Amino acid sequence: MVGILIVTHGKLGECFIQCAGHVLGRWPEQLEALGVSDADTPEVILDRARQCVKKLDTGDGVLIFSDMYGATPSNVICALLEPGHIEGVTGVSLPMLIRTLTYRNEPLLDVVARAVSSGSEGVVQITRDICYVASKH
Repeated sequence: MVGILIVTHGKLGECFIQCAGHVLGRWPEQLEALGVSDADTPEVILDRARQCVKKLDTGDGVLIFSDMYGATPSNVICALLEPGHIEGVTGVSLPMLIRTLTYRNEPLLDVVARAVSSGSEGVVQITRDICYVASKH
């Protein structure tokens, strides 16, 4: 099973995990959040992230999510990448996390592809037509 680490500003990653548990009806295993605060140095965050990755990696690899490209969380991921073993995706969203948790028994690169596709597929403009169709089901 692919381990998942969410590195975000503040407690955003913890909130994603709580929401995923609510949607799935269970607390997902091999999933952790690492929050970055103003007081944290990149070195401290990198050390904590390394520890999390080591804990989460049971042999199938680790997917690390961040909230925003170019900020400390994604910069930390860049320092941890090992292609095919530790992969990173930025712009984490709840649809992305749910799909990743659902398919995390697949090979790591397939899980990464599902995460990226669900990120874009999870963004939908709500229109009256969609609302009308959804309310009929």
